[in-house]
Amino acid sequence: MDYQQRSVSVLLFPGFSNLCLANAVEPLRAANTLARRELYRWSYLAIDAGAQLSSSRLPVTPEATLARAGRADFLFVMPSYGFEALGVPAVVRALRAAAPRFGTLVGLDTGSLVLAAAGLLDGYRATSHWDVLSAFEERYPEVDVVTDRFVIDRDRASCGGATTTLDLMLELVRRHHGAMLSLDVAALFMHGERQADPALNLPPDRVVRAAAAMMRRHVEDPVPVAEVARALGVSQRGLEQHFARVVGRSPRQVYGAIRLGEALRLAEQTRLSMAEIAGRVGYRNASAMTRAFKAEFGAPPQRMRAAAREG
Repeated sequence: MDYQQRSVSVLLFPGFSNLCLANAVEPLRAANTLARRELYRWSYLAIDAGAQLSSSRLPVTPEATLARAGRADFLFVMPSYGFEALGVPAVVRALRAAAPRFGTLVGLDTGSLVLAAAGLLDGYRATSHWDVLSAFEERYPEVDVVTDRFVIDRDRASCGGATTTLDLMLELVRRHHGAMLSLDVAALFMHGERQADPALNLPPDRVVRAAAAMMRRHVEDPVPVAEVARALGVSQRGLEQHFARVVGRSPRQVYGAIRLGEALRLAEQTRLSMAEIAGRVGYRNASAMTRAFKAEFGAPPQRMRAAAREG
């Protein structure tokens, strides 16, 4: 595991979300606890001195103003309601002046719009809360606005709201310290288990679950098994031998079952075309997906969809 320590500054604005704040810092605290060392340290900032009241009137007293804050690896920008009023010259100037002191700027919830107002997302991919995505795209054409739950684009990151903040934090922990720690943090919050592939019945093995978690995150854009192994800190041969011993199936077979399980869910629960579903689960065309689907489930996805609707 990489034990490099990283620093996070959390910039709070009046009306910030308690849930968003908890989902940002609690995974860092959990990572420290599970690793038994301080992998992350964090502090709270504000534009002006004084306590910041959350949307439910919970006060948090920042340790410094943004102008007086030192350098850090990350700056989390955390407004919520009333973000429209934050694109004023004083806030824009403060963010622009502070930006060079932080390695990565992160817009949480509507924080990406505040960063965009300061011109700090120009030329980057970003997302935000789904209620404001259309306005985001219209107001800031220099930003490549996408509908993903979270986005990490070079030295910028963003997410769509409180629950997606946890998704983003788990991904950062994975990138910094490996999939196994990220999986353990997720398990601590009972987060991340999906029922798209219950037939797999994966055993409670940390390596298998960590590999499967990474596979689930890359259903639309499948990664090579070698890359999964590398993220877990093992060789591809070692991962394949471990799967054969513990699961009785190869990593490639498990990966295929996870992708087809997602295809089954989309076929039964959405109105997406087969071509769209194929793209969502990493197949180049619907024919290839249908052949694999039929081999896995014994019937084509169209028939499974019809059966689900009749039931």
